[in-house]
Amino acid sequence: MSLGTFLLLLFILVPLAEVGVFIQVGGLIGLWPTLALTVLTAIIGSICIRWQGLRLVGQARAQLQAGEAPVFEVVSGVCLVVAGALLLTPGFVTDTAGFLLLLPPVRRLLFDRVLAARLRGMARAPGGAEDAGARRRPRPVVIEGELEPLDEAGEMPPPRGGWDRPR
Repeated sequence: MSLGTFLLLLFILVPLAEVGVFIQVGGLIGLWPTLALTVLTAIIGSICIRWQGLRLVGQARAQLQAGEAPVFEVVSGVCLVVAGALLLTPGFVTDTAGFLLLLPPVRRLLFDRVLAARLRGMARAPGGAEDAGARRRPRPVVIEGELEPLDEAGEMPPPRGGWDRPR
């Protein structure tokens, strides 16, 4: 499935699911409690994101000071940004996905199962000569030759090798 097809399905199916869940929840608890619950999830989610974001910055800073690349922390930061967008989007389906991304074990599972193999291939190993970037860099072209100084008039001397200079 191409990315375009996936996004098209996502933009069609998620709003349909949201409408269906809104109708079900609204039928159970009523309109105003449903709307209040939607606002409450956004408020709770933003508080959780701020708290976890500050903790994540501290962890990343500690890893940088230890000389390690904070790869998981960066991925977790991206997950928190996505979680924030999902939690601020009105709806229970997106709120559920956002709250799942707030859970560190879910982020670790996502990192280990989906992203780690791709990131290991792209990340540069500290001090390592065989990294993905080194394999993709083209080798410099080396042309061997001899340097001959120009004559007093600033022109090239006649060529060696028996051929005449073109005129």
